[in-house]
Amino acid sequence: MVTKTDTTAIVTEPKLHEHIQPSLKRWFKHFLYLPASKRYFNKQDQHQIVQAVTQAEQGHVGEIQVVIEGHIPCSQAYHQNARLRAQQLFAELGVWDTEYNSGVLLYLNLCEQTVDIVVDRGIHKATTQQVWQDICNVMIEELKHKNYRQAVIQGVIEIGEILNQFYDHKVEDTENELTNKPIILN
Repeated sequence: MVTKTDTTAIVTEPKLHEHIQPSLKRWFKHFLYLPASKRYFNKQDQHQIVQAVTQAEQGHVGEIQVVIEGHIPCSQAYHQNARLRAQQLFAELGVWDTEYNSGVLLYLNLCEQTVDIVVDRGIHKATTQQVWQDICNVMIEELKHKNYRQAVIQGVIEIGEILNQFYDHKVEDTENELTNKPIILN
């Protein structure tokens, strides 16, 4: 069941029942964070991410959506951690709505320096959470060294390799259902 809140944000029924410890510390951290997404990812970086996504989506029906967010909106940060925010964006952006249930959301939160990967039900059965967590851990290490662009590109390429293994049948020209351009939110 999908419902809309008064801010028209899509909230799925399971998320309404998840128990996340409200955090005033998290709220302050996101409230005081200065938007810097554009500073970390200039137009050239964004172009290289587009090329990496295009390359990673070749030969299979998997779709990769990259979302880079400076901070969680203050109205949500008290009750929502980065993982829940990634799940919310997965739903709002329609990453789940691909023809073969093959969407993957790569979410980077700059304020918390966290990475989350949310996969659609068509891919979820074929892999373990540890596979995705390993990609996140490698990306987080790159972020600690301030290699932001390289972290995202490396994560996208690794996701593409997993999708290539999962979709063993090669496909020539598949329609691109999700934009390859990273979505950058402040």
